[in-house]
Amino acid sequence: MRSQILRLGLGIAAGFLLKAALDALRARPVPKLEHVRDAGPEAMDEPPEDWDMVDEQADESFPASDPPANY
Repeated sequence: MRSQILRLGLGIAAGFLLKAALDALRARPVPKLEHVRDAGPEAMDEPPEDWDMVDEQADESFPASDPPANY
């Protein structure tokens, strides 16, 4: 019984150590954005000639991964 508890404890400790090692490998500094422009063609340096509702919604949703929720 004691050996089973000891093995369980060692397994849990090994799991925590492995997770800590993997987290340390993945830890990278987050780059800071220098400038994020407002949505819309008026905030662009070179706006496109034609700009429709789909372009507007796509521009407003960037950089989010979710599409606009109005169908």
